[in-house]
Amino acid sequence: MSHVDDAVVETFGGLLPVGRYVPMLLSIQPRLILPARPGDYFSEEQIATWGVDPFWGLPEYPQTPYYRTWQAPVDDERHLFEFVVPMVPPSWNDRTRVKEYEQLLAASSTPTAVAVTLLDIAAPAVAAGDATDYFEHWGLVHFLLDGHHKVEAAARTGRPVRLLSLLAIDFSNASAEDAQAIPDLRRLPEASRKNR
Repeated sequence: MSHVDDAVVETFGGLLPVGRYVPMLLSIQPRLILPARPGDYFSEEQIATWGVDPFWGLPEYPQTPYYRTWQAPVDDERHLFEFVVPMVPPSWNDRTRVKEYEQLLAASSTPTAVAVTLLDIAAPAVAAGDATDYFEHWGLVHFLLDGHHKVEAAARTGRPVRLLSLLAIDFSNASAEDAQAIPDLRRLPEASRKNR
């Protein structure tokens, strides 16, 4: 699939609540992230802005491994982070199927996964005492509906995989205008946040 197929969108869209969705066909290169390990958004970027939880003295804990894929600045005060969240832990994936997709990816094929996506925009009301980088976080979160084995295989091999994303405008924690800007923002070159 090199373009958004209307029949596929209709099939998966029929499983979702009635609302407005923006279909996007993305190329992602997922990296498996384990909570509280290097690369964990909740232990790194989130702490830089919000600090650690004042009661526990610890970062937020996402409870599950997840994938990071891409990020870029929206502007100097806003940064977009992209995540892929599996509906089951990768450790539950069938090892034989993952290996099959690893071989498929090695043969230059690019399989497609499918996700329903939410845009979450958040910033603290005031800078936290131990925060080092106050800015608005845009989280583009893809919840996998299909393709758990494909995405894990892509992460294990370091190869890209396609993702058909159905961005839910009505269910995102963002304005419709911000959500509809995502396809253009997603075309930006990847760039990490530079602390101010």
